Amino acid sequence: MRVLSQEHITFSTNRSQRNTSQIEKSLVKLGSGLKIAKGSDNASGLSISETMRAQIRGISRAQSNMQDGLSVLEASNEGLNNVNGLLQRARELAVMSSNDTMTVNDRAASQVELENLLGAVDDTASKLEFNTKKILNEDSSLILQVGANPGQQMKISLVDVSAKALGLRQDNGEYASLEMRDLANELITKIDKAIETVSGHLTRVGSNMEAVEHHLTNALVFENNLSKSLSLLEDTDMAKEMMNFVQMDIRQQGDHLLVGQVNQNIHSVMTLFSK
Repeated sequence: MRVLSQEHITFSTNRSQRNTSQIEKSLVKLGSGLKIAKGSDNASGLSISETMRAQIRGISRAQSNMQDGLSVLEASNEGLNNVNGLLQRARELAVMSSNDTMTVNDRAASQVELENLLGAVDDTASKLEFNTKKILNEDSSLILQVGANPGQQMKISLVDVSAKALGLRQDNGEYASLEMRDLANELITKIDKAIETVSGHLTRVGSNMEAVEHHLTNALVFENNLSKSLSLLEDTDMAKEMMNFVQMDIRQQGDHLLVGQVNQNIHSVMTLFSK
């Protein structure tokens, strides 16, 4: 009888120790909300989750990059529209000055307005910036990182819409002239080319905005899908884990009762022998 009781004690004690270890793990999962609280819980799962987390953070940052890119494009669009409006007024002056009914004083007044208009074009081109970077005064490109991985980039072309770049200012710094009818007539053609150039830039800006918005939508969907996958891999199923905890706790209490009962029986037997 003593051997049988000892076997019961050993079995129950070992199972109690295992239960204690499992209960501790279950409490960590319930407390942290994480299915993989440490590497020993699931080494390969931890590696996968960290890779996914890096992707999610990268995609989130890429979305911020694209928002900045959209801000640049929106600023460019406003600036180009402003330049276009100035050119339209300059063309109106050129058409007016191509008429012989204009007096010398009329032409002089038109020339002053034209120079103010073209000066405003230069002012827009030179002063429109995003984060101190000029966006309408140089022919260059802006690279946007639109994904979480190398090579996932998009190039946005920056343009130069200064009066010189548009053919309305000479190398010596002088603006186009309206002070003679023939010069005014020639200026109409030059301004038409300038308007065509600016309109082409506006078209490209619109296309770039559409492309960035497309990338932004894709990145948002990708981030949401990855976040859901990471949650399934990493987050604790609270209901299931709570049921496991309750089952182990009941088993633990049963083992304690069994060990206590066996110890009580042994004590009773030993008491009989001592009499």
